Amino acid sequence: MRDRGWIAVGLLMFLGVVMVPAWYNLAAGRTAKGPSLKLSTTEKECVAPISYMKTSHMKLLAEWRDLAVRSNQRTYSAQRGRTFAISLTGTCLRQCHTDKAEFCDRCHAYSGVQGPYCWDCHVDPKTAFAAARPIDARSGGQDWR
Repeated sequence: MRDRGWIAVGLLMFLGVVMVPAWYNLAAGRTAKGPSLKLSTTEKECVAPISYMKTSHMKLLAEWRDLAVRSNQRTYSAQRGRTFAISLTGTCLRQCHTDKAEFCDRCHAYSGVQGPYCWDCHVDPKTAFAAARPIDARSGGQDWR
């Protein structure tokens, strides 16, 4: 019972140390809002609701990969009944988010994450590697990037 004062002082010191990053960010005027992104000017409807895309777009892209590679399914039916081609480059980056650096890379840099290794080759047809990659003859001459 006599240590009650020391415990209170210790708890206050612990809370003070734990809260230093929050206080520092508040003093610097930083918020956890995230970067502002350029949204599509042409498309009014996304493949999925924006709240889902913000938190789970990688699940959708992994599902698309599995459907295309394992099931040879090339179209995706959205919740609202609209169908989209299963293609990150052809659908997302061509129709909606035309500037990868201003959309994908900006958020990934802010979050400190990297996309999966498959997008190193299959992401942007303007990159030298993707443009130089030959079309596989087994695909019937179609390039499924």
